[in-house]
Amino acid sequence: MNLTSLEKNVIELCHEVGSFMSKELDGFDLSKIEQKGSSSNLVSYVDKESEKRIVERLSKELPGSGFIAEEGTDKAGTNEYRWIIDPLDGTTNYLHGLPLYAISIGLQKSDQTILGIVYDVSRKECFHAIEGQQAKCNGKEIKISPIKKLEECLLATGFPYYHSEKKEDYLDIIKDFLENTHGIRRLGSAAIDLAYVACGRLEGFFEYNLKAWDVAGGAFIVQQAGGTVSDFKGGSNYIFGGELCAGGHAHDQMLKVIQEKWWK
Repeated sequence: MNLTSLEKNVIELCHEVGSFMSKELDGFDLSKIEQKGSSSNLVSYVDKESEKRIVERLSKELPGSGFIAEEGTDKAGTNEYRWIIDPLDGTTNYLHGLPLYAISIGLQKSDQTILGIVYDVSRKECFHAIEGQQAKCNGKEIKISPIKKLEECLLATGFPYYHSEKKEDYLDIIKDFLENTHGIRRLGSAAIDLAYVACGRLEGFFEYNLKAWDVAGGAFIVQQAGGTVSDFKGGSNYIFGGELCAGGHAHDQMLKVIQEKWWK
């Protein structure tokens, strides 16, 4: 398999599906929205159609590969490769016309990520990386922010749709960062949050109750841009463990605050 050629083809696919999303948004029909569980967790027909198009193409690009996808396309592969896909990360933003939503795609080989793509549809920015190479945005190399002090960092987080008994601890973490950093942003797309950490627009991102498709592509891009990604324990179970802390030079400082509040 030629990973560079595969990356090029997947980027082209993201542009095609992104164009479909943009056209559908122009004449969006609210009656096509479905609700899953609560009014906060909105899913439109665009999610499902986008996932269908992505899965169909990737199945041809890499025959026999498995899939884990946000809209239910889960199947075991017949080889060592597995795609982890969110066809539309930031659905609620999309439905409200807020231009912060993305396609997120990660490819794993024997449980190790080797390709990551986050396509910011509105800005037409494609963040991408493959194993052994520097992360890029639209073909140009990107790196994490040079900022090293936590108090000079701009961070991002998210508010999970479903809160656990850890909600108050999480709010304590947010309060600490609000008082001791340049601020916190809530963009509404974990994939874009991670992409922005990779290119240095943000110094860090943290969230819990995440799904694998939210982070698989973006986390890899952060790492290939020189950043660090971990779970809240500082370990490597951030794709399937539901907790993630991603950052540049201040990652360890972020993690220390999180750990002090999370397990107090």
